[in-house]
Amino acid sequence: MGGSMTRYFKGLYMSFGMFCAIPQPFLLWDERAKNLVLPYFPLVGGFIGALWWGVAKLLFLGGIHTMLATAVVAIAPFVISGFLHLDGFMDTSDAILSRRPLKERQRILKDPHISAFAAIMLGVLFVLQFAAVYVVMEQGIDLKLLIVIPVISRCLCSLSILCLGPMTQSRYGNMFRKNTKVSHKVFIASIAALGIALSCYLGQLGGLIVAISVVACFGVAIGLAYRNMKGVSGDLAGFALVIGELSGLVAMAAALRGQQ
Repeated sequence: MGGSMTRYFKGLYMSFGMFCAIPQPFLLWDERAKNLVLPYFPLVGGFIGALWWGVAKLLFLGGIHTMLATAVVAIAPFVISGFLHLDGFMDTSDAILSRRPLKERQRILKDPHISAFAAIMLGVLFVLQFAAVYVVMEQGIDLKLLIVIPVISRCLCSLSILCLGPMTQSRYGNMFRKNTKVSHKVFIASIAALGIALSCYLGQLGGLIVAISVVACFGVAIGLAYRNMKGVSGDLAGFALVIGELSGLVAMAAALRGQQ
């Protein structure tokens, strides 16, 4: 029993180490716990969401100018995650929008350089992210849904990697799918259901719209990426995660406008 608990702790700690930029007191890696990294990814999302909410709440209560507060809140989730998923968003945008043959798209995905497509998409992302957060902050909309959005998006991210066929060169496909079971997927799906329920509780109908927006736009994004790249990878999942969270923010600004 003690050994199993230790492995569960290691899996959680490894997941935080991979997907969160907050420094850890010590390095830990156990090959036997690799299959727990993705199931615990939504819990990392909850931690990131709580920090995101905390930053937004402090700036709001501190009376910081709305424009400055908006800028900080808009970039906060990227900073907390170490820009990991933003990197996947840019790489995938480069590959898909190149409209090259499959092998060339797959090469572009792994190319460390960026093209105009990534720069353009990054600009579009930040404009929409800033605008959505500005409405949320300026209207005084309840910020608690910021905790839930990263949980739902990371549940979808984990499930996409575990359930969809991996790209041949994807490290995630081989590293984290090995030894995963149906119980792992059920665990992730259960957290997703709890996240959606909590979103409804916090925002009522508006919260449901936010949750549906995250799920729907993540699904469209991962479907587009999967079809274009003939498989899923960490970069593609990160691309869909960023789009899903952006859609949640936009829905939050639109559906909850006027609610205090």
